[in-house]
Amino acid sequence: MIRSVITGTGSALPARRVSNAEMAEMVDTSDEWIVERTGIRFRHIASPDETTATLATDAAKAALAAAGVHAQEIDLIVLATATPDQTFPATATKVQAALAIDDCTAFDVAAVCSGFLYAVQVADSMIRAGGHAKALVIGAETFSRILDWEDRATCVLFGDGAGAIVLEAQDSAEAGGRGILATRLHADGRHNELLYVDGGPSTTGTVGKVRMKGREVFRHAVVNLATVMGESLVAAGLSADDVDWVVPHQANARILDATARKLGLPAEKVVMTVDRHANTSAASVPLALDTAVRDGRIVPGQIVVLEAMGGGFTWGASVVRF
Repeated sequence: MIRSVITGTGSALPARRVSNAEMAEMVDTSDEWIVERTGIRFRHIASPDETTATLATDAAKAALAAAGVHAQEIDLIVLATATPDQTFPATATKVQAALAIDDCTAFDVAAVCSGFLYAVQVADSMIRAGGHAKALVIGAETFSRILDWEDRATCVLFGDGAGAIVLEAQDSAEAGGRGILATRLHADGRHNELLYVDGGPSTTGTVGKVRMKGREVFRHAVVNLATVMGESLVAAGLSADDVDWVVPHQANARILDATARKLGLPAEKVVMTVDRHANTSAASVPLALDTAVRDGRIVPGQIVVLEAMGGGFTWGASVVRF
């Protein structure tokens, strides 16, 4: 059986780090208010010369180095983003060019904060189908470009960044059982008005700004994330007791705590980086994964659950033997 094995992780953050105190100088808020409600203390904001593509490229280079894979070996790039450099072509093709890859399959996936999970499932399916051997799966965002900086309910929540993984086709026996074991994805477009951007090429002809009804999103997130994590574990033939680490979408510390409690998972098994990165949408899961791999928490052979929920609503979870 061919499995998609994560052989390298990488991440990239803009140089500028913005504290809650600095945010309080821009809008009517405070460090105490933000920390109490979200757990966020810092976020990174892209400069004009930093784009989704440049951040994605830097994250991809770090993942390739960690995997010991040359860029020319990559035959598939799937990039998840809600903030592409251009309406078209796909930002993945800009990353391809920046990595000097002469030819490979390259395209974007749009599922907002769940985008990385959708991209993982797409790449995993293409690898297991036998068409590709080595893939870059990237989540990258410059969400600061679509924030209303006068709306304190949203502008304090988000940041910019990118994360990437290298997926390689390996025989499951030779890989020691490592690889993506199961992924479950969902979407429910009836909740569009709870979390959306009020613009688009075919409606307003503008980029638009993020709009969110936070209380309702919180309620849906806790239920949906706990449910899909349970589904993915059942599909993998595992239980919550088998999980070594949960790497969740970094939206809100209270959502992460509530989801862990609902599944009966101890807080120390949950990787949390929302305090330093804020919500980086499609980048948040791979950013958190890379952080925990590089600081030595996540090691090969462990069971890791990746999960996220975003606008749409879309949500999903993936069980990986790392």
